[in-house]
Amino acid sequence: MQNISIESNIKYLERYIAYTAQNFDPERAFDHLLPVLGEALQCDRIFLYLRSPHYRIGRVPFCWRSRNDVPEIYNAMWNVEPPKLAHQDPLFAAALKTEPTQFIENVETADPSVVNSHFEARNFGHRALIHAHLCHNGKLWGIFQPCVFHTPRRWSPSDRLLVHQVVYWFTPLAVKYVNQSINQDVLEAVHDR
Repeated sequence: MQNISIESNIKYLERYIAYTAQNFDPERAFDHLLPVLGEALQCDRIFLYLRSPHYRIGRVPFCWRSRNDVPEIYNAMWNVEPPKLAHQDPLFAAALKTEPTQFIENVETADPSVVNSHFEARNFGHRALIHAHLCHNGKLWGIFQPCVFHTPRRWSPSDRLLVHQVVYWFTPLAVKYVNQSINQDVLEAVHDR
């Protein structure tokens, strides 16, 4: 699937995402779909932060980059979420409240009540991003985060529509992935740190 034009192929992409999400285990589906979505959204990086809302632990087990010079965000280990993270990061605070997906066109000029530009620059380095919240039963299970570097980005109506479809299909996969991945050994190791 090279050079996908999101405007001309949105319906195809929706069917493709639905098929993959329904027919593959979460790990295989995420591995397969992130590159497709990266091309479709024409972004530099997409990562998927997955978390247990019950234990407040998370990790970034999936990251796609368009080029090797794009910084990788990846952490295979489950980690306890810092207690002050929601205080430092308004986007994460909004996600915890299960607020709608945020489409940030320019981190540097965004409303500080929505984006902490210093936090974003220090931790992620992107210039524009989508902060899509994977929520189920009033709880945050993950964040799907496409982004671009160096220049602002206007997220088109087609981009927004595609991301809303991704949230719909990825949310049950995120819940399943987290529930399958966490076991007693993981919980003990994380809480002993």
